[in-house]
Amino acid sequence: MDHIMHFSIQTSKPQQFINITGKVAEAVKNSNVRDGIAVIFVPHTTAGVTINEKADPDVVRDMITALDKTYPVHGDYQHFEGNSHAHIKASLMGSSCTVIIADGKLQLGTWQAIYFCEFDGPRNREFHVKIISG
Repeated sequence: MDHIMHFSIQTSKPQQFINITGKVAEAVKNSNVRDGIAVIFVPHTTAGVTINEKADPDVVRDMITALDKTYPVHGDYQHFEGNSHAHIKASLMGSSCTVIIADGKLQLGTWQAIYFCEFDGPRNREFHVKIISG
C-alpha cells in the first residue's frame, strides 16, 4: 500500500534551503514501509527540492551564491512578475527527488540531506511525500 503525506513549510528569506530530511523520515516511519521508495514533490514553480551536503552550511550558501551569479535576481528578463530568476533556479533544482527506503530508513549518504529550495520567498509553501512499498 502506498502512503502520501502533505507538509506545510514557511520560508523566511527570499532564497534559502531548508533541511526537510526529518519530515521525510517521519513520513517513512508513519507509513510502516520497510522497503521501497520515497518521492518528494514540490508543487511550486519558484521552489524546488534537492539532495546535498548537510555537514557544512557553507555548501548551501555557496550554491545560492553560484546560482545568483549565473541567474541574478535582477537580469534581462521579460516576465512581468520580476521573478524569472526563481523560475529558472527552481527548474534547475527540479520539482521532485526520490530516495530509496531499506529496513524502514532513508538510504541517504552520511553527509546528505534533503532540502526544500526557496527562490521567491518568504512564502507559505508545501511539499508532498509519497511512500511506495516494494
